[in-house]
Amino acid sequence: MPNHLHLVVKLSPEVIDEWTDQEVVDRWTSLFKGPLLIQQYSRGEIREPVEQQRVNDIIDTYRLRLADIGWFMKCLNEPIARMANKEDGCTGHFWEARYRSQALLSEEALLSCMAYVDLNPIRAAMAPSPEASDHTSIKERITSSLNLTESIATLVQTQKLNHLNVTIKPLLPFDGHVTLNEQQGVRFSLHDYMELVDFTGRILRDDKRGAIALHLPPILERLGINRKTWLNNATAFEKNYNQCFAKKRPQVKNVI
Repeated sequence: MPNHLHLVVKLSPEVIDEWTDQEVVDRWTSLFKGPLLIQQYSRGEIREPVEQQRVNDIIDTYRLRLADIGWFMKCLNEPIARMANKEDGCTGHFWEARYRSQALLSEEALLSCMAYVDLNPIRAAMAPSPEASDHTSIKERITSSLNLTESIATLVQTQKLNHLNVTIKPLLPFDGHVTLNEQQGVRFSLHDYMELVDFTGRILRDDKRGAIALHLPPILERLGINRKTWLNNATAFEKNYNQCFAKKRPQVKNVI
């Protein structure tokens, strides 16, 4: 959006715990140079036990940071702020304040938040439909345009990364009909979610300029969530969680 961004992320600290020390170092040093000891560790030059112990302590710190939402937002926001300040020829704070976060503790909360985020460009009259919106996950799911190989090369060049020899993952998939123990992604089918977004996008709001045009064929026919509750959550997610967003530049708020 012009003055803020939304992210829906899944935290998986148990996955990070399974990474080898070298994987942790590779991920961290793709963004940060790291101290001399870590550089020597990467080159296989650590010989002394006391040095190895210090390296282990540093890697433990990196592992905690890679599982921390605050460090994730720091690594996301700093490059954006630098690019914006360079573009505007100014210095100082770009973001208005620290990010705000809301835990999504149920499937309904997760889906309503995802739908709210994907419909933001439509509510702001920036796009007529989800497939025509920019920078949304639903457009990427409908018409995938992400080339992972090209993305790695672009990231290394534009963000001046030291390297990027870790796998870039696409969006978390929809698992559809699975049991809880087998779940790897979102516990609904993509078809169900697209129907849900299409239906929700047709609901007009007095305080928003846009909605999906009514002449498009409706596609929502089923989903076992109370209709009134869903419409309240998916069309007023920020209001329900008391999150207000700045309407000024250069101080911009971001939400996760």
